[in-house]
Amino acid sequence: MAHSAPARPIPAPSGSAAASDTVELRRLIAFLSMVFGMFMAILDIQIVSASLTEIQAGLAASANEITWVQTAYLIAEVVMIPLSGYLSRAMGTRLLFAISAGGFTAASLMCGLSSSINEMIIWRAIQGFIGGGMIPTVFATAYTIFPRSRMGLVTPMIGLVATLAPTIGPTVGGYLTNALSWHWLFFINIVPGLAVTAAAVLLIDFDQPDWSLFRNFDWIGLLSMAGFLGALEYVLEEGPRNDWFGDDTVLLMAWVSGVSATAFLLRMVTARHPIVDLRAFGDRNFGLGSLFSFVLGIGLYGLTYLYPVYLAQVRGYDALMIGETMFVSGVFMFLTAPIAGRLSTAVDPRFMLIAGFLSFAAGTYWMTWLTKDWDFWELFWPQVFRGVGLMMAMIPINNIALGTLPPERVKNASGLFNLTRNLGGAVGLAALTTLLNDRTDLHLTRLHEVATWARQPAVEALNSMMQRFSDFGADAQLMAIKQLNTLAHRQGVVMAFADVFLALTVLFVGLALLALVMKRPGHSVAGAH
Repeated sequence: MAHSAPARPIPAPSGSAAASDTVELRRLIAFLSMVFGMFMAILDIQIVSASLTEIQAGLAASANEITWVQTAYLIAEVVMIPLSGYLSRAMGTRLLFAISAGGFTAASLMCGLSSSINEMIIWRAIQGFIGGGMIPTVFATAYTIFPRSRMGLVTPMIGLVATLAPTIGPTVGGYLTNALSWHWLFFINIVPGLAVTAAAVLLIDFDQPDWSLFRNFDWIGLLSMAGFLGALEYVLEEGPRNDWFGDDTVLLMAWVSGVSATAFLLRMVTARHPIVDLRAFGDRNFGLGSLFSFVLGIGLYGLTYLYPVYLAQVRGYDALMIGETMFVSGVFMFLTAPIAGRLSTAVDPRFMLIAGFLSFAAGTYWMTWLTKDWDFWELFWPQVFRGVGLMMAMIPINNIALGTLPPERVKNASGLFNLTRNLGGAVGLAALTTLLNDRTDLHLTRLHEVATWARQPAVEALNSMMQRFSDFGADAQLMAIKQLNTLAHRQGVVMAFADVFLALTVLFVGLALLALVMKRPGHSVAGAH
């Protein structure tokens, strides 16, 4: 197969319309292998979240140190994602993906073999950085090698992986840790990782490298981007836990991020060969799609955080029970994917977006009626709405953002697009955590104001508890007061969760209205042969 220019997609054989719709089996297998590699990389964002306690005990880490098992991965990954477009053009898809998959597999092995928290943090950072190259490469490949007629099959696949992997991460992590040990959170990547690496080397033939790009590599741009995104991720991760700018380190990282962001933006508009081409945001559809992706990241990662926190703090569930409850969303994502794929080729994407956002809003509004007694079946329908909404929105968002760009711009744009989703998740988690803490404090203050000796219901509740603790003699009143405080705190937390879900409802209703006023996107040119 001849190649007309370096770092450009290899076109499918021309000829009849039927021929242009045909996808080679070799390329299909290669793409499916890439999708599985992306699944592993995204899964590893959340797979350790349900098992941090076990990892902390195994590595004798402190409470502050163990959070870096998650933070190190996220900081490193968020730097690689926008860089991957440049590397893919310079190295070619085959070499970049093979190095990413192989390096991710090796780093996973070393994470599982780590005997100290410092080793774990180093290998998690390497795992996140190298693995981050796989995610946008898959999105870019989908929109450059497949014809438009196949997008109804391809986009549900990558949309499902992008949303399902973080959703089932806590479930998979809980099962592995309970059945085997925390080491297998990482060892499970080894065999599939080797298979994906081999498939990348043997089967990927989508483009050719352009090594000349490395002669003009923008190191200043890379360092400023790393400072901007890495420090920003640190602020968003650590801020809610450390009183935001009341903490000296968080304040310092905020300054580092701000200064680096200024330097990065100036460099990107002045450099002859910028490592990230921000002009993609000048494309109206890409800009809107990235905005939708940012807000969808808030919903995707935000609810993956909120549900487990409620189940652990209020219901007292362990990691395995949380995983089994959260699995509902994943099941309905899987069931919705083929339906959404068919609709994406037949229905105005704006209507799919509106349906997806309103479905998501319906699920979060349902949760505003939350009580301390809600269990699996009370949470069932909110999770159904969430799973359906995510898939209905994700597929048209992908098509709007990437499906209308010329093939030569898709690689760079894919990194930016995936970055917006991850940043949306980081901003969303920080905002939701802060809102949850603030509303909890507010409701606790109000509950304490009404739970006084002047309030007859409070006195009656205290007397009832004292009677139950009467066998403890003089300690009965103290124990009753402590129990009343515990009940008040739990109620304050539940009320705070309801407030957060209401805020998410308003956000997604607003997003649905924005989709209503946007113009219908034009026809795709990417992937058309």
